[in-house]
Amino acid sequence: MRNKVALLLGLSLVLAFSISLMADHHQHTGWITDAKCGAGGKYDAAHKACAMKCADGGAKLVLYSPSDKKTYALDNQALAKEHIGHEVVVEGAAKDDSIAVNKIEAKK
Repeated sequence: MRNKVALLLGLSLVLAFSISLMADHHQHTGWITDAKCGAGGKYDAAHKACAMKCADGGAKLVLYSPSDKKTYALDNQALAKEHIGHEVVVEGAAKDDSIAVNKIEAKK
């Protein structure tokens, strides 16, 4: 009985570890902007007022990554709004073209 419990516990730990490795828990660097401007390559501090206006109008905020020229949807819109027009580092799990945000900080 103890062997079965130990085996089950071991398999559970391996499964939990494997699942955590599948998620991309990295730091993602880029600019917070609205989806429309980001898709058009307009993302820097000069576009802050426009992005803020679009966000107030209901547009989704995204992380624009200049390195790969892609936008990533952010699940925490309230936190993203605090950083519109800023170059930031977003910590979180990325899957496809979206990030489950843990933290957003200004890039140093």
